[in-house]
Amino acid sequence: MRAGALAAVLVMGCASVAGAAEITGRASVTDGDTVEIRGRDIRLQGIDAPESEQRCELPNGQSWRCGQKAALALDDRIGRDTVRCTWSEKDRYGRLIGTCYQDGTDLNAWMVRNGWALAYRRYSRAYVPEERAAERAERGIWRANFVKPWNWRDGARLGQATTTQDRDCSDFD
Repeated sequence: MRAGALAAVLVMGCASVAGAAEITGRASVTDGDTVEIRGRDIRLQGIDAPESEQRCELPNGQSWRCGQKAALALDDRIGRDTVRCTWSEKDRYGRLIGTCYQDGTDLNAWMVRNGWALAYRRYSRAYVPEERAAERAERGIWRANFVKPWNWRDGARLGQATTTQDRDCSDFD
């Protein structure tokens, strides 16, 4: 195979767009903030969804698997449609970090706006307005008491001081 033809085949999966690369295809949802397209894991940039095993608690005391529900919400939104993700970096686990779109809809923003993920201020402030709107409307996890995903990964659980009942200063900027 000639070098030009080989290069064309290699570029089909990851085309360069204004300094960012792109991958398009049918997406499988790994969890509420990660999808897989053609064997590549893409971590949705600027958002953090509850972990798959994470539970939230409704005002009536009922516990529910909000992390699983977040993943299912993303999976339902995507369905069998094609997803396009742009990315420009990888995380320490080798996942691509990017923004994914379906029919022109920013899926990262959609997850936050619908209350299935939080704006991940540690890395980006892009989705803070969507988070505030979801909280005001009590969408998704905002209708429950929950531990922020980054605190949950650090070992915090419901009933401890790191739930939505006790906010940290970054929530108000």
